[in-house]
Amino acid sequence: MVKDLFERIQNNKGPLGKWASQAEGYYVFPKLEGELGPRMKFQGKDILNWSLNDYLGLANHPEVRQADTEAAMTYGAAYPMGARMMSGHTKYHEQLENELAAFVMKEAAYLLNFGYQGMVSIIDALVSKNDVIVYDVDAHACIIDGVRLHMGKRFTYKHNDIESMEKNLQRATKLAEETGGGILFITEGVFGMRGQQGKLKEIVAMKERYNFRLLVDDAHGFGTLGKTGAGAGEEQGCQDGIDVYFSTFAKSMANIGAFVAADKDVIDYLKYNLRSQMFAKALPMIQTIGSLKRLELLRQSSAIKDKLWENVNALQNGLKDRGFNIGDTNTCITPVYLEGSIPEAMVMVNDLRENYGIFLSIVVYPVIPKGIILLRMIPTASHTIEDIDETLTAFEAIREKLVNGTYAKIAAETTVDVS
Repeated sequence: MVKDLFERIQNNKGPLGKWASQAEGYYVFPKLEGELGPRMKFQGKDILNWSLNDYLGLANHPEVRQADTEAAMTYGAAYPMGARMMSGHTKYHEQLENELAAFVMKEAAYLLNFGYQGMVSIIDALVSKNDVIVYDVDAHACIIDGVRLHMGKRFTYKHNDIESMEKNLQRATKLAEETGGGILFITEGVFGMRGQQGKLKEIVAMKERYNFRLLVDDAHGFGTLGKTGAGAGEEQGCQDGIDVYFSTFAKSMANIGAFVAADKDVIDYLKYNLRSQMFAKALPMIQTIGSLKRLELLRQSSAIKDKLWENVNALQNGLKDRGFNIGDTNTCITPVYLEGSIPEAMVMVNDLRENYGIFLSIVVYPVIPKGIILLRMIPTASHTIEDIDETLTAFEAIREKLVNGTYAKIAAETTVDVS
């Protein structure tokens, strides 16, 4: 008997979906209103927002807003129509690619419509069934989904663990010798949940012992790390050792789109084999011209990045001084680890939003281990020291309620839907 295809999804909503009736619209899929920035509205109330990836505060920079507006007035939202290969290619796309390549110190670059879609397609294009992939077990979902398309072998190594990397490179080398293929090593410049930098310098050094190519997803490092803002590779002094560099515009650039940069022969290959771009409409002119202005601001002034790091250091040092566990983050991403259940986490976040006016992202199982609550904050250049002080005061209050059982008591009295 053939089952109804929808029977499974009707009976099993998944580890996150099972909380939908209690969480949707508040804990997940929340509606933030007002101008993007540290102060917005949530369900009609003023909140202090720590949940925007607008690291450099460019979303509302007057020059950026003007560039976006002028591009929209000149070209509208549709231009150019068609894929780049057929009818969607312009001099502005080329200009942005050339400037991005120079900024991250690579020979060439290619624009992508979306970061997630782009990374999936890059992995698919770079490897054949005879090749072997080695990647970090904590890699972003876009990397995992890209690896799933691979018809050959792949190995995961323990997160940021050099010994595990080397062990799996040895396994990959042995297998690639048998298949006649190569090895693609994938890691992140910055891991988005916990905030650690990938160990790029150590990985690049392994090239002296193993023959592999390195792909780095630097979504959170681009614009925030390195002397010029060129990312984690520049920060660690090993940008030359990154064979394929990827980043999105959705973080520091406060925009839609992404890019991949590498030697010209690699980019030329991707241009003709990257299916997510070959068969997709070109990046609209609003995003293309708008990104040129954002990149100009990144290149011309370090003041924005300096302000970002002033706020990052103030927030992270303030949390550590008060005894909070922020792990081993060495980037802007600021995680706070607390012990508690998912129901307790929901009560805590409700308290933060309703009684302290603090809005941030909550991360629970299955993204992190059971019994751990991760409160993830994204400091930006737009935040103020007053914002930070207000948040630190609120955190001290909620920790006390978590420790003394207040949240557990409220959670126990609340009906929780886990069906």
